[in-house]
Amino acid sequence: MADETKPASGDSAGLSNGLVSHGDHKSRRVYQAARSLHSGAVKDLLSLGVCERCVFRLVSVEAFDSDLSSVSASTLRSWLESGDEEAASSEESSCCIVCLGVLQFVFSDAKQTLLRSECGSDYAARVTDLVKQEGHEFDSFGLEVSVPATILENERAVLLYLKGKYNSESWLQSEKISVKDALKVLVLDPLKVSLGAKSDSSSFQIRLTYSKASDEAQGASETTRERKKRKTDEENGSTSMSENSFEKVYEPCILSVHCNKMPIFFSGRYFKYSRNVSQTRWIIDDERMGEASVEELIGENILPACLGDSYKFHAAGREDIDVRMLGSGRPFLIEVQNSRKCPSQQSLTEIEEKINKSEKKLVGVKDLKFIGSQCWAMMREGEAEKQKQYAAIVWIARPVEEKDIDSISSLKELKILQKTPVRVLHRRSPLERERTIHWMKVEKIKGSSHYFLLHLCTQAGTYIKEFVHGDLGRTTPSMGSILGCRAEIIQLDVTDVKMGDS
Repeated sequence: MADETKPASGDSAGLSNGLVSHGDHKSRRVYQAARSLHSGAVKDLLSLGVCERCVFRLVSVEAFDSDLSSVSASTLRSWLESGDEEAASSEESSCCIVCLGVLQFVFSDAKQTLLRSECGSDYAARVTDLVKQEGHEFDSFGLEVSVPATILENERAVLLYLKGKYNSESWLQSEKISVKDALKVLVLDPLKVSLGAKSDSSSFQIRLTYSKASDEAQGASETTRERKKRKTDEENGSTSMSENSFEKVYEPCILSVHCNKMPIFFSGRYFKYSRNVSQTRWIIDDERMGEASVEELIGENILPACLGDSYKFHAAGREDIDVRMLGSGRPFLIEVQNSRKCPSQQSLTEIEEKINKSEKKLVGVKDLKFIGSQCWAMMREGEAEKQKQYAAIVWIARPVEEKDIDSISSLKELKILQKTPVRVLHRRSPLERERTIHWMKVEKIKGSSHYFLLHLCTQAGTYIKEFVHGDLGRTTPSMGSILGCRAEIIQLDVTDVKMGDS
């Protein structure tokens, strides 16, 4: 320890003067740490306008811990200045030239109201009030802090100044805790108490964002030329920074508190009963295509129950707007962003009933439930393995014969080659894909010799309409080529979607 370090013998005097309230353990530790700091550096930093907690950060990283949040700034200054309380009070109104008030628990809110907290618990109470206004339900949280780049620049300038005077001191060589990490150290424990929640790598995040007040309001910002000069001096190892290089800061940062919860997921299977409902919102040139969408009819019912910001709809494949989804339904997920609550299973059952009892009966839902985020990956993996079953009304250019029925029904694991259909070439790559028709079955339609009902099970990704009519020879073989005549699909329904082993 250098000669200028404050002597330990002053501890008893400080305690007897009541500087450590009731002599409690935390305050005593902070007091002793303050008395151990390099007195010359402490005096220089305080005279520059560096706050008390930044002094602890910059002079001795070992002395910086959560206990500092329980002691007021005025008391800290008294201890740092050997009990000179008059000197302490003269600087209380200024914001720190390094942290811009962040570690002083001083900030302006969105309404430009100046707010000052004496200690970490008071600051935590203010943050807690803002968090609770968001209405989130949570039992744990993660804390993120963002500060303006100016703070880092100011700190570099102060450290450059210190190097000019104390370059040989060991405490100056140690790595310094950053302002945002220091704030976490100071307020995390008080926040846990105030919020009544534990702190971990939670799905619920509280973000404290500090933004710099305007240059004019700060009255201390450097010009671009000054900033470049300071950076050049630092890179060249210059130690020419002087006390005149720093000006007082009169306005602190603006603090905004944002809460965000990781997305939550709900799964189920949907049915689409209309041939005029798209799977997702379909708008062209500001004009809606179709009467509604599955996405909206389900998502708009779930979102209010979660008090979320928005939602995303995911499904295991898709059907065209004129294709119904029947049978066992198509698996889907609803991803809700920044939900404030998670509805109970009873609430989900009520949502399901509301959708199913809708007057227009455009869509239906079953098995609606809350699931973990891992199910999204599982659904995408299962989609690659899925099989789909269809029922299609097919027309052919000649009367249907018994041999046609036998010929079609006898085909098993039929391999076909499909080029990207003409109807989707404008949005899909021109590729050729091999697909499998696992089985087919034909039913005659009474009173109609040119029509039949085709049931088939195919590999995922098979274009059924093109398999029937051939798509100008781009799908081979096709129903038309198998029967040796023109074939057209009149109506198509999806009757089952099998995921993986399901």
